[in-house]
Amino acid sequence: MEGSPVLLKVRDLKKYFPIRTGVFSRVKGYVYAVDGITFEIRKGETLGLVGESGCGKTTTGKLILRLIHPTGGQIELDGQSILDLSLTEFRSLRKRFQIIFQDPYSSLNPRMRVRDIVGEPLEVHGLANGLEREHRIVSMLERVGLKSEHINRYPHEFSGGQRQRIGIARALIVEPEIVIGDEPVSALDVSIRAQIINLLEDLQEEFKLSYLIIAHDLSVVEHVSDFVAVMYLGKIVELAESYVLYTDPKHPYTKALLSAVPIPNPDLERSRIILKGDVPSPIDPPSGCRFHTRCAEKREICKIEEPAFTDIGDSHFVACHFA
Repeated sequence: MEGSPVLLKVRDLKKYFPIRTGVFSRVKGYVYAVDGITFEIRKGETLGLVGESGCGKTTTGKLILRLIHPTGGQIELDGQSILDLSLTEFRSLRKRFQIIFQDPYSSLNPRMRVRDIVGEPLEVHGLANGLEREHRIVSMLERVGLKSEHINRYPHEFSGGQRQRIGIARALIVEPEIVIGDEPVSALDVSIRAQIINLLEDLQEEFKLSYLIIAHDLSVVEHVSDFVAVMYLGKIVELAESYVLYTDPKHPYTKALLSAVPIPNPDLERSRIILKGDVPSPIDPPSGCRFHTRCAEKREICKIEEPAFTDIGDSHFVACHFA
């Protein structure tokens, strides 16, 4: 949202997972899961993070939540580096970050009632107990489209869409500022996805939330995002406002992804760009531009020199020599 202050700032973030072998667990290499990405999210804004499986999207979300520690880079919340804080100091900030998981079946404890699932964050952070806790749980359940009588039921008594609503209620009960949605609708039926997307948008407006939506479905991201970042093999190759990226993509990889999105009109046809070969291994990424092994527009410089992540105007960033 133009003019809003920056809430989350990520600078040159990296995560390399060591590969160990032998009796002494010596490091013989690394998986370059996230390799120097930069972006920011303003208050009330949604950033969509898209790309193929294995490109580092979910790892990025875990790094922001400090579920895993980065190899390098900076993560700032309201200008304060969260990586410099001890675990005890970060605990007081953790309620400002919440996550909505991909699978509504495995992310809810089957032995806990809805009352305990949604109310547990209140107990952990010491925010409410007794009648106030009960009132806040019921109020949040109703806000996400469930009923007060659902509070005593177990997860197996709900459909997939209802379970995801429980997961959303659990995330929002502590009144966070930024919510990371890790493929929040990919496990749901198509008929339910639109309901959950609309719910997330309504909740964002009501609670003034900022979202990081991780997805591989570009049609979902288009409707909920203010900005969209495209990842490939651990790097962001293009970042722009949603409308700009979908109407005027500059990176060859973004063009190929968008060409695969179905058009809901049988009279229109889209020229499909077929990428050759497989995604290279993140253990041994290609030199130069990481996409050059599959790019139809590559030239000699692409094999040698890594392109800079450059602003080509109007906050449109591209990592391509010929953008």
